[in-house]
Amino acid sequence: MDTNAAMDLMWVLIAGSLVFFMQAGFTLVETGFTRSKNTGNIIMKNLMDFCIGSLAFWAVGYSLMYGDSIGGLVGDMKQYAFFDSLPDMHSLFFQTVFAATAATIVSGAIAERTKFTTYLIFSLLMTLIIYPISGSWVWNAGGWLAKMGFTDFAGSTVVHAVGGAASLVAAAMVGPRIGKYTDGKSNAIQGHSLMLGALGVFILWLGWFGFNPGSQLAISGDNAFKVAAIFITTNLAGAAGALAAMFLTWIFYKKPDISMTLNGVLAGLVGVTAGCAAVSPLGALIIGLICGIVVVFSIEFIDKKLKIDDPVGAVSVHGVCGALGTILVGFFATDGGLFYGGGFDKLIVQITGVAAIVAWAMGASFIVLFILKKTIGLRVTKEEEIDGLDIHEHGTNVYND
Repeated sequence: MDTNAAMDLMWVLIAGSLVFFMQAGFTLVETGFTRSKNTGNIIMKNLMDFCIGSLAFWAVGYSLMYGDSIGGLVGDMKQYAFFDSLPDMHSLFFQTVFAATAATIVSGAIAERTKFTTYLIFSLLMTLIIYPISGSWVWNAGGWLAKMGFTDFAGSTVVHAVGGAASLVAAAMVGPRIGKYTDGKSNAIQGHSLMLGALGVFILWLGWFGFNPGSQLAISGDNAFKVAAIFITTNLAGAAGALAAMFLTWIFYKKPDISMTLNGVLAGLVGVTAGCAAVSPLGALIIGLICGIVVVFSIEFIDKKLKIDDPVGAVSVHGVCGALGTILVGFFATDGGLFYGGGFDKLIVQITGVAAIVAWAMGASFIVLFILKKTIGLRVTKEEEIDGLDIHEHGTNVYND
């Protein structure tokens, strides 16, 4: 192996390690935005997302995603099953941490009322089947969306919108937490630590510097300039998303809302993930601003109009802003975007891809959850929910006063 190849391989492993650390970020955000009596349950769900996802994606998922494409719809399951190709181990690791991210997005949306066993089964099927199949459409060279020219560089839709779409279906089917809605009104259920939530957002922001720049899959030669540019577009979008959400809530709530501002950061980061290598720094900033505004309205709409209880805003941050950010590539891509003289062709491809992937994720998630609901059930009992999932599902409390 020459020096450049070794540098590229090490960059992918380092970037993948940063993405792995995002699991800690998700854990902190979810625990901070929910009540202390469910902290241990959230820790276990996020831990198991990565453990189950690692095994499932190694055994089957990677092959479904990257095996020789069958009709542009799915990879050859036997080609990389129980993966043992030494030259490509770095690729397996990098893609595994992405698969785990898609699964763990769902955890927060159905926090505080879902059976642990049910969640484990859904997480398994997410990384084993749901995520790899739609991922193969885009990131497998033979995938039907890849052939159309669909752009999702690091996964605004492939990862985040898939997780967000699954979250929407799951939150709707599991139902709201006890006391969330009374007499048609939404009642705020305060999380126990915004400090933990904020720390989680900072960790996720750090991890995004592996998520997006790492998707260049190389850093030698001129790739170094491209990686650096992706650092900038990623960072600008996150910062712009935070500012947009902060000022919007300052106007509407008369105070700059902390949790909405934190979600504004994530909305900007999610939104730019598809086009981080295809848009200019100014384009990334505008995408971040748009997503930071949209996430506030989306969280309010889903909570107060649709009456779907999403404790952490996962559907809005990952689903809505993931889909929106991918579509915005059709406007802001410097090569083929509508605002750069490319016409509507790119935009139509982006909309088509988003619609297909979201429909797949929602449909597949509904089927899995419907079967689980009719067999082992989705929710814990009323008594278990009131007492807290930590004591009933895991036999302990995280906080022992």
